Amino acid sequence: MATDSATAPKPAPVSSWRELFGKEDWWAIWIGLGLVIAAVIAFANGGSIKWLAVTPQKWSRWSEITAQFATNAPRYFSLFILWLVLFGVAAKALGIRIAHFVPAFAVLFVVTTLIYALGLWDRAAYYSLEPPLVALLFGLIVSNLFTLPTWLHSALRVEFYVKTGIVLLGAGVPLALIVWAGPVAIVQAAIISLTTFGTIYFVAKRLGLDQRLAAVLGTGGAVCGVSAAIAVGGAVGAKKEHVSLTITVVFLWAIVMIFVLPLLAKALSLPTGVAGAWIGTSEFADAAGFAAAQTYAGFAGQPGISGTGEAAVQAFTLMKVIGRDLWIGVWALVLSIVAVTRWESNGITSRTDSGEIWRRFPKFVIGFFIASAIVTLVAHGFDYATYKKTLVPDVVAPLQGLRTWAFTFCFLSISLTTRLRDLAAAGAKPFYAFSAGVAVNLLLGYLLSTQVFASFWQQLGQPTP
Repeated sequence: MATDSATAPKPAPVSSWRELFGKEDWWAIWIGLGLVIAAVIAFANGGSIKWLAVTPQKWSRWSEITAQFATNAPRYFSLFILWLVLFGVAAKALGIRIAHFVPAFAVLFVVTTLIYALGLWDRAAYYSLEPPLVALLFGLIVSNLFTLPTWLHSALRVEFYVKTGIVLLGAGVPLALIVWAGPVAIVQAAIISLTTFGTIYFVAKRLGLDQRLAAVLGTGGAVCGVSAAIAVGGAVGAKKEHVSLTITVVFLWAIVMIFVLPLLAKALSLPTGVAGAWIGTSEFADAAGFAAAQTYAGFAGQPGISGTGEAAVQAFTLMKVIGRDLWIGVWALVLSIVAVTRWESNGITSRTDSGEIWRRFPKFVIGFFIASAIVTLVAHGFDYATYKKTLVPDVVAPLQGLRTWAFTFCFLSISLTTRLRDLAAAGAKPFYAFSAGVAVNLLLGYLLSTQVFASFWQQLGQPTP
């Protein structure tokens, strides 16, 4: 989910090689895979990128964290330069003013560093001060009490950061895991997608809403909030305000679920893998879902909660990214055909064919699979002990650290671009229709994750022997 995306439906651009360097999805792939390949090359030559992938460590006293920053200042500065160059080149290609982006990203990096460090305080879990929640609360307070300068928004690229993080996430999700749990995730996602869409669409029509608005609302709840709303809005010829309204309602519920889902799962003492699957089934946007999943990952090891923290993130990824996000192209194609053949004239002039699936397909998912394949190939022939002793600390762990940076940039960007008065402006009827889908989604997702497919997700949440 992103608030920096265009809110009006747009016709699909003509495919060309220039698209490979003109879209956030592709730049997320180039950046993510570039870091994965760099880590593998360093490993093959007896080195590692872990010096560069610096992260704060656990601390209990103020003197400890200040000492960490003093000791690792060159590493943090080098990491800042790395991110600035990578995202800066992409920003330039995407038409963002570099004169604005550089100082804006510097502010984002400094604040992210402080939030990241706060999350590693040894009392953070006790006070539920997980980095995603701290980033969200801090940003919401700042964005709603103060007017942010225009230039700062140039670095608040929600979707760009989350897509880059998803590509990096692939390095920690082996292909074997995708083959094992992927079919379950796709089946569970299909059940959720069809049921949620049907519920929202039916309620919206009963409330007298336009069928195109009903379709955009339904897809926003069934698949991936903002991306789905924009894609389907363009496919069915929805009005600009239909897409904007859907994004607002999706964003409102996504923010609420960031806090509600981890706390509910914790109260129910769900294993991390099961909780991650429920979050992936019930959240409405990738960025918000990752915030919720990483929050629950921070609860791993607490009394009554079994499984590893990484399992929560992996289960969420399999459920949301592999399972639900892949439906974007399918819904856009199907609903565009329905709009052309069954609804009134809507001004659509583009041809509806199978190519629509590719045009709407979330390209960054390709990067996720490639990253997974690269690390899987490198690990081929390693026994588990060797994998844990060499590949994990030298390749996987540094990439996980970089992934956490990207996600935290995303969480902070979400909240800094959210104004509660704008969310409150959404119409009542669309809100009611979408909320009906939320209720069904939440309950059905819980049933599927904790009962029907519980054995798969629970095994995912157990440490490998």
